Amino acid sequence: MSKLSYKSRQATIEALKENQYDLFIIGGGITGAGVAIQAAASGLKTALVDMQDFAEGTSSRSTKLVHGGIRYLKNFDLEVVSDTVTERATVHNIAPHIPQPDPMLMPLYDEPKVTFNPLRLQIAMDIYDSLAGVKDTKYANEMLTKEEVLARQPDLMQEGLIGGGKYLDFNNNDSRLVIENIKQANDDGADLLSHAKVTGFEYEDGKIVAVHVEDKVSGESFTVKAHIVINTTGPWSDTIRQLDGEDDKPAQMRPTKGVHFVVDRAKLDVTQPIYFDTGEQDGRMVFVLPRENKTYFGTTDTDYTGDFEHPTVTQEDVDYLLKVVNHRFPKAGLTIDDIEASWAGLRPLIDSNNASDYNGGDSGRLSERTFDELVELFDGYREKTVDRSTVEDKLQSISSNTSERGDASPSSVSRGSDLSVSASGLFTLAGGKLTDYRKMAKGAMEKVIPALTELTGKNFTLVQSATYPVSGGQFDPSAYDTAMDQFANIGAARGLAYGDALKLAKLYGSNMYRVLAYLPVAKDYAEKYRLPIDVAVSLIYAIEEEAVYTPLDFFARRTTLMLFQHDKMLAVKDGVRQVIAEYLDLDADVAEAQAKALDEEIAKSELQYLK
Repeated sequence: MSKLSYKSRQATIEALKENQYDLFIIGGGITGAGVAIQAAASGLKTALVDMQDFAEGTSSRSTKLVHGGIRYLKNFDLEVVSDTVTERATVHNIAPHIPQPDPMLMPLYDEPKVTFNPLRLQIAMDIYDSLAGVKDTKYANEMLTKEEVLARQPDLMQEGLIGGGKYLDFNNNDSRLVIENIKQANDDGADLLSHAKVTGFEYEDGKIVAVHVEDKVSGESFTVKAHIVINTTGPWSDTIRQLDGEDDKPAQMRPTKGVHFVVDRAKLDVTQPIYFDTGEQDGRMVFVLPRENKTYFGTTDTDYTGDFEHPTVTQEDVDYLLKVVNHRFPKAGLTIDDIEASWAGLRPLIDSNNASDYNGGDSGRLSERTFDELVELFDGYREKTVDRSTVEDKLQSISSNTSERGDASPSSVSRGSDLSVSASGLFTLAGGKLTDYRKMAKGAMEKVIPALTELTGKNFTLVQSATYPVSGGQFDPSAYDTAMDQFANIGAARGLAYGDALKLAKLYGSNMYRVLAYLPVAKDYAEKYRLPIDVAVSLIYAIEEEAVYTPLDFFARRTTLMLFQHDKMLAVKDGVRQVIAEYLDLDADVAEAQAKALDEEIAKSELQYLK
């Protein structure tokens, strides 16, 4: 088992040049990572490349939730919600150290064009709990009076507030979920390479047999032989399809941009995640979420046609979100100067299938008659004059796609996924939501394996991915607190402060043992470059086993320092940069370029160009 490290990078490149792969994956975001873990665990000779760092493109730029998708229930999209809450539970089981239960508060206002009124929310939450299997548990929903909402969040706008609801949702660390899938694929024998770009294909009899790759670090180009190639590049899906001369399908992606801002908790103190209508009568909802000692909020949802690698926050984005949040939190008075960090990301949406989107989609409206029948049934169920099976039968009879959308707003574009195969055999897995990544990968692998068998005669059995843990997830999901305490105590026994050890345990899960193995060398670097020991040991582990090559890789995608520990990042950034340069023996010009790139990204995250 080779380590996923820049130090073994050249050996990986040599392996890519020499081997014949069963499956070659283009793109190392959550979709590609999900395919890689299933392919490698199923015994396929697997390779994956990404032109940036793993998770850099889109999968580190989400709202950082594993959604249950309650908003779909506005229009009773039962199939979508059932799939989503089931998959959310599965992701929690295979990555128990990453997504965590974090109940959401939804205040309700008496305003035009709101998403939910109290009756619709109560019905939606009851269905949601039934589908999620959390009825009669501590995570069961609650309807709240205006006074109860304000007791939980006193500084919410009171004018028009009529009550609210609380329901289960999960927070998430998106880029950690990607890297843990990538690391497990590596442990299972996959060859994985970041900062390497696919530039073209080779064909025999019209079928792809090899991939041209350019190493973005050295500039070297090389060829990789593969029986099957799958394109999992998110917003870049059409770009890769255009490289395939045999792909005659029209472009299908319609990326939209989502923006989030981070402020100090003292500026906007929220007690739990909150999700509310914007008040702009624009069909959108906005999240305000606590994370570490910060609060972040978003998201916008606008069409995007610019540079996919560098989506940026505009003044319009700032004005919109500050207006919405200051409206709902009248005492906050947030300005652009309060924004410590920000991120802009692209959603890889498919233009052709107008199903629901959690941030404004509407796959179909119920007729007033059908809705009234449902209300009557639910009232009867509460009064025990109608049994549960009658309600369920009625819900099952409602189509989850009852009308065509007539508009083409960004929020109406599908979050659904699509798997296509070109005439040359290029698979493209596109669209979808982060929550669905494992299921999407499974669906793709169920098509890839028979195609591979037909090509090669080799037989494979697809891994049971719903029960196959990612790296760091090898512990009992139902005993999370006990496991974290156990891992933290091991760190404390090795000389770490318990609080620091617990943070590391929550970041790395069962990999805590592997992290702590680097304590001796980390202590030396911590002393030399005046770094806190928790940062130093994270950094050495990330260099050795998580493919960190630049300070940005570490700050933005292996830890939460860039976004939610901004002050700490500024204090340690020079030391981290020097450790990476020394540990990897980087050329002085390369180290200087990395330092410059870090400073530019910090300035961008801080919105210096708008301030």
